[in-house]
Amino acid sequence: MKIEGALKTEALRILREIPGIAVVPKAAAPRRGIDAFVKFAGHRTPVAVEFKRRANAATAWQLVHQAEARPDTPLLLIAGQTTAKVREILEQHGIAFVDGLGNAHIELPGLLFHFEGRRGTRKGEVTPTPTRLRGKAGIVAQALLLHPEHEWQVGDLAAEAKVSAGLAHRVLTRLEREKVIAAEGTGPMRVRRLTNPTALLDLWAEENADRTTRTSAYLLAQTPRLLIQELGGTLGRHRIDYALTGAAAGSLVAPFITAVPVVEVWAQATAAPAQLCHAAGAGRVTEGENVVFLQAKDDAPLAFREQVEGLWTVNRFRLYAELRHDPRRGREQADHLRREVIGF
Repeated sequence: MKIEGALKTEALRILREIPGIAVVPKAAAPRRGIDAFVKFAGHRTPVAVEFKRRANAATAWQLVHQAEARPDTPLLLIAGQTTAKVREILEQHGIAFVDGLGNAHIELPGLLFHFEGRRGTRKGEVTPTPTRLRGKAGIVAQALLLHPEHEWQVGDLAAEAKVSAGLAHRVLTRLEREKVIAAEGTGPMRVRRLTNPTALLDLWAEENADRTTRTSAYLLAQTPRLLIQELGGTLGRHRIDYALTGAAAGSLVAPFITAVPVVEVWAQATAAPAQLCHAAGAGRVTEGENVVFLQAKDDAPLAFREQVEGLWTVNRFRLYAELRHDPRRGREQADHLRREVIGF
């Protein structure tokens, strides 16, 4: 396969490192809206090319909308770095990509080219790091998701998320650059509004990560539902802040045909593991657990928790993100939650 067109130097380097792709640089684009031609087996297909040093989920959704606006012209992303979520979104929507990590997927009529790389960042290469949507920055993202129609000033958003105005501003600045939010006005009257909740949810779910302490325990109960009710009730009576997550929370928020072998529950950061087990009436174990207490360095996982059937669960967006990482059919339950409860 050969790619011929007016491409940036860095894009040329990335393409040349993929086995099976030959590159022919041109001084100028063939015509307006067309940046290159993909040549294979006697075919010559014009494509539009986008180059990004780093592509995340928000970038991917921008490209999806861009491709939908020009359905007659295939779109090719060339990027220094992409994430697994980016590649999933692009592949699902028929957008070709090649990245500097050695990944490539180009699907055109009569052509399917797929290559999976294993390379990391090149030695000596420094990539700028934006404000990641994790920890307190992730709480800002969740506030935006929970109120998608609201017009936010920095101070209002900071108060809602209980973070500093500086952090709220940095998150908004990044999301505006990612074209996930739109801004109107100037100075103190400037407001931001979420314009692409789908992209923000994928971006936050992709970047969210908590350093977690896990405490395994066993609590005698006849059924998983009774276990969930007993656990929530006893923690509440002992005034320990908690929020169910994983399959247990999913069974309350969006019932799905799946087992609940272990009840996972976020607990306030200040509670000692022994205190949690005592409050729940559970015994601490090293194997055979049916309860796992999760604790982070702060109470960010409890932000915007929701009450369902008298029990506290993490908010629907955190539940979606955490279910996606559950190897026990969590991905299926996450997709069900997104369809039935979240809606985008």
